[in-house]
Order: sequence, then C-alpha cells, then structure tokens
Amino acid sequence: MVTRQRCDLLMNIPALRRLDAMLIDTLDNFRGHNEFWYVSRDSEEGKQARNDRTKDKWWLPPVKVPSDGLSESSRRMLHFQKDSVSQVQKAAMAINAQVLSEMAIPDSYIESLPKNGRVSLGDTLYKSITEEWFDPEQFLSTLDLSTEHKVLDVKNRIEASIVIWKRKLHLKDNKSSWGSAVSLEKRELFEERAETILVLLKQKFPGLPQSSLDISKIQYNKDVGHAVLESYSRILESLGYTEMSRIEDVLYADSLARKQCTDEETSDGGKLETEMDSELGEETEKLDAQYSSKTTLLEFIGWSDNSSKGQSEKPPKSPKLTPKKFSYLEKLENLNGFRSPKDRH
Repeated sequence: MVTRQRCDLLMNIPALRRLDAMLIDTLDNFRGHNEFWYVSRDSEEGKQARNDRTKDKWWLPPVKVPSDGLSESSRRMLHFQKDSVSQVQKAAMAINAQVLSEMAIPDSYIESLPKNGRVSLGDTLYKSITEEWFDPEQFLSTLDLSTEHKVLDVKNRIEASIVIWKRKLHLKDNKSSWGSAVSLEKRELFEERAETILVLLKQKFPGLPQSSLDISKIQYNKDVGHAVLESYSRILESLGYTEMSRIEDVLYADSLARKQCTDEETSDGGKLETEMDSELGEETEKLDAQYSSKTTLLEFIGWSDNSSKGQSEKPPKSPKLTPKKFSYLEKLENLNGFRSPKDRH
C-alpha cells in the first residue's frame, strides 16, 4: 500500500493553478499599454471622467481614453482579454460550487429551518414553483430582484427549501416532524425546479455574496482539503471578477468617447450642409442679377453681334439654378453599455 493523494485535490489543485497563471498573464498583457490611463479621483479631470458606471466607485481612479476612442486593435485586445477572464471566472465558480456541494450541512443550520418547504419559500414563491406549468425564466421575471439584498433573500429561501425537501426524501415517516403528504415524485420535481432557479441566479448575478447555507458550511467545515479548494477557488473567482470589471470600465469609457465624437461629427456635418446650401443660394441670386439685363442669347453667352442691335426681341428668361441637397455623413450605431454586479467579497 502507498500513500495516495485525494482525487478531488489531485484534479482541482493543478486546475486552479492554471487559472491563477492565466489571470496573472492577463494583467501582464496590459503592461506598457498607453491608449488608456487613470487620473486622480480628487482632481477636476477625475471628477469630469466619472460616468454612470463608475460614479459609485469613489475609491477607484477614473479611466480616461482618447477623445476619439481607442484604436480598433486595442478594442479587439480588450474584448479578447475580457472573454478569457470570463472563462477563468466561470471555471473558478464551477469548482467553488462543486466543493461547497460536497461539504456537509451543519446540524445548526438544519435545526434553524422550518419543517415545511412552503414556510421557507412563502406562499407566493411556493405557488409559482409548484404549479403545473413552470418556466424558470418567467418565474425570475416576476420577482423583485432590484437590489442585492432581495436577490440574496430569494437564494436563501430556495436553498433552504431544497435542504428541507432532500431531508424529507430520507425521512419518509409521515409521523415525524419532517413528514409530508406530498408524493415523492412531486417533491423531486420541486427540488429540480428550485435547483434550476439557483443556477439561473448564479449566472445572472455572478458577484452575489455567499448565502446563509454557504457561510454555515464554511464556518463548520472540518475537512482541510475542502477548505483549501473552496478558499483558493473563491479568491480566483473574486480576482477574475475584479479584472473583468476594470476591463469593462475601459470599454464603457471608449463607447462614451466614440458616441460623443460621432454626435459632434453629425452636428458639424449638419452645419456644413446648411452653410453650403446658403452659399449655393447666394450664388444663384448673383447669377440671376448678373444675367437679367442681357437682351439676346448671344449677349447672354458673352458674344457680340452688331446685326442683332436694334431688334426688339424680348430677352430670354435666365435659368434658375436650384441648390442641390447633399448628404455628407451617416450616423454610426451606438454601442451597448456594460453592467456589472457589485463585488461578491
């Protein structure tokens, strides 16, 4: 017999190290980049650089980009780095979720739960989850998820109901305090729906703080291997979110700069078109005044004919020059903005 490392550590520790190296490489790729820069948050320039995305991040220096935005190569590089960091963050989140799911649920958490999933969820949530036709996306659209506190409250309620339903599957005696008249099939269906909602919440709010169940598991965990994997993956997840948020700040500042530049060009183009139309109108009036006194076609085109003198033909009407409208600029499509959830940790 030989000493052998645990399978979960043997698989996840090297993976986390690779994710860690990828995040460090992403930071190194921005070394020497001079197309965007940061200004002091207390300076006048820093106050002007604040936008809707960064106005609440008072502790961070605001980012500045050139007046006409970033170059196409820099923009592509930023999008590529953002996608790479996003993949790293998702991988770290998956490892963290897997480790937390393997941790034992503390007895103190179970004792704090009600004995019924309906009490944990509330009548409204319970009715939506247990009705015959269920659409998780439609379910989330009916909830008030306007603040982080409300989202976390929904997550805590759903996780508690899942624990209750799973416990009822193991304690099938209806005479016990965990007994229930709901059939086994329906309870499994409700549990599956609740877990689907949790997945959607994690995808929609990746920066959401840890739930009461997660905190309780971490607090009472006695497995050193689980502790190492959970903390390492959580740190990488937080670092990945921070890097992606900073990249999105630069891209958002770039989109604002290009939009402002486009609006100014459109405004200048409209003024130029108006000025040219006015100049064409003035030239037309000058031509009309210059040639209105010509009496013959020969005199109109600048030739002289002595034989035509003395004739009393009516002078031809001078042609009217109609100013032609020109379109010089086309509007550029506005770029979409970025949201970022609040920091998880």
